[in-house]
Amino acid sequence: MLTEATQQAGAVQKGSRKWIYPLIRKGPFYQYRSWLSYAYLIVFFAGPFLRIGGHPVLLLNIMERRFVLLGQVFWPQDFFLFVLAMLAFLVCVVLFTVAFGRIFCGWICPQTIFMEMVFRKIEEFIEGDARKRKKLDDGPWTFEKRWKKAVKHFVFLLISFLIANTFLAYIIGSEQLLSIITEPVSHHIVGFISIWIFTAVFYLVYSQVREVVCTVICPYGRLQGVLTDKHTLMVAYNYTRGEPRGKISKTDNTPKGDCVDCHLCVDVCPTAIDIRNGAQLECINCTACIDVCNDVMQKINRPLNLIGFYSEEQIKENKNPKFTSRMAAYSSIIVVLLGVLTFFVLQRSDVDVTVLRSAGLLYQKQPDGYISNLYNADLINKTDKDQHIKIVAQNKHIKIKYVQAPAVLDSAASAKAVFFIMIPEAQIKTPKTQVTLNVMQGDKIINNITTTFIGPVNGN
Repeated sequence: MLTEATQQAGAVQKGSRKWIYPLIRKGPFYQYRSWLSYAYLIVFFAGPFLRIGGHPVLLLNIMERRFVLLGQVFWPQDFFLFVLAMLAFLVCVVLFTVAFGRIFCGWICPQTIFMEMVFRKIEEFIEGDARKRKKLDDGPWTFEKRWKKAVKHFVFLLISFLIANTFLAYIIGSEQLLSIITEPVSHHIVGFISIWIFTAVFYLVYSQVREVVCTVICPYGRLQGVLTDKHTLMVAYNYTRGEPRGKISKTDNTPKGDCVDCHLCVDVCPTAIDIRNGAQLECINCTACIDVCNDVMQKINRPLNLIGFYSEEQIKENKNPKFTSRMAAYSSIIVVLLGVLTFFVLQRSDVDVTVLRSAGLLYQKQPDGYISNLYNADLINKTDKDQHIKIVAQNKHIKIKYVQAPAVLDSAASAKAVFFIMIPEAQIKTPKTQVTLNVMQGDKIINNITTTFIGPVNGN
């Protein structure tokens, strides 16, 4: 069954949706969120064009299986590092949820930042505040309504186009994006279509779907009910102080709490919930209700933070927040994961080499008494410098004869090599011999690989 809050937040019920018109009220927390959002937007739009050592700050090129983070190039061979990093990130999110609820959603999530700090502000600038917007939507299609809607959606489409281009730049790179934009469309049909698909998706999300992403689509909100407990600090209403709520009246002497039932905490909520109803999964901890409630409390000379960051234990039992064993466990897991990740990153070789014996081929007997196996090698240069590479056998009795020698490895590029490993027949003691190869850069060993050599035993 849908809660009242969920219905208000845009859930479909009997084929209808209740549109939300949140008021924008500025306060200390709103200013902090604004500054954080501006920093995020600058980083987001500038990110594809920033370079470290000639490489993008961030690139997630799934098609070419090439990923860049802070100028460091990662390949599919480094996938386990990605898994460790994602696990560490997910545990961090879990830890923050256990400690602070959905604060990620209200302060860091791109959906909230773009919706509340970009599109909502544009909407208010063109159509007016919440009451004017509602009046405009409920009214007939006058000339004023038509031009305001046309201008708003045109601007929404432009910003969605800009976001789509930036998003695509993180996938294919800024150079490729500029090629799509500046060169004839016929040269980049797939890229051109991709830009408009992303534009349509972002436009629909921010012009139509909106808060439904937070309340229905996003699975993270559902986790809040599992991860939070009575020790979790989150935006909450102090009911022990606020109840019984009621309007201020000179003629009514009934004892009342500090809540004057002004309803402003609901009016400013981007998901239209009533924070006074207790913890709700729709709450994204955006703190808009804290700002507006503190403004009211200040005007009527009552203590601030009737709505604030509280745990259930703090409200009910007046106990100070504490670092629980559950938080300690998640923190320990994060430390371990980050430690393991750091170790593997530091141990990561500059050149990754994969050597495989050619499938379907048996050993060959050479006229000079050697037995040979054919091998294929894939070499990947993970650095931003050209590498002069050669492969040699660790055992001086083993020869390497190249069919295709490894060329100079360009920066952040890959190459192939084909070669024979040749072992004197007298040296072969078992059907399968382990051979260690050294990957050399000049006189320096930068990597080593062990592969299997198949040969006859005692001439058989």
